[in-house]
Amino acid sequence: MLFDLLERLSSLTRVWFRQHPLLADLQPIQLSALLYLSRCNRYSNTPLAVTEYLGLTKGTVSQSLKALETKGLIVKTQDQADKRSVHLSLTAPARALLDAVMPPAFLASASTRMGERAGDLEALLSELLRTIQQHEDVPGFGLCKTCRFHRKTTTGGFCELTQEPLAPAERELICREHQLAELTE
Repeated sequence: MLFDLLERLSSLTRVWFRQHPLLADLQPIQLSALLYLSRCNRYSNTPLAVTEYLGLTKGTVSQSLKALETKGLIVKTQDQADKRSVHLSLTAPARALLDAVMPPAFLASASTRMGERAGDLEALLSELLRTIQQHEDVPGFGLCKTCRFHRKTTTGGFCELTQEPLAPAERELICREHQLAELTE
């Protein structure tokens, strides 16, 4: 039953995106890549991280990223420390596009109608995701502020893995190095 519900919600979301006039020129994978890049941190905005997050082949993601770059929705910049690596960032038109379509109107409307129960549902789905991540072999990809390496500071945060300070906004971004802070069995 849970699978059926999640699958149906996913299907409705795909249909909504496919029918949205602003998204007519984007393939679903391209939109998924843009959504991920809009939410990931500076350690996680590489082609490899996009590939791992989406769970697709390198070739498929590479072609999709090239298409996004051709459309002027992402730019690639060389890593200053490791010249072999590139970082991907959204352009202003990509950010404007995502601002116009996210969250999906049908979902925002339903959440409003649900009232407080929408918050309860979000908490339960977060718990479901954490449980799956703890007990299955899947990449973590969680919010920085929930990671075992994150330490809150008066100026934002500090990543004990990278040994670098984090701006307050970075605490809310997805990191590919994420490891759950509390492991409950």
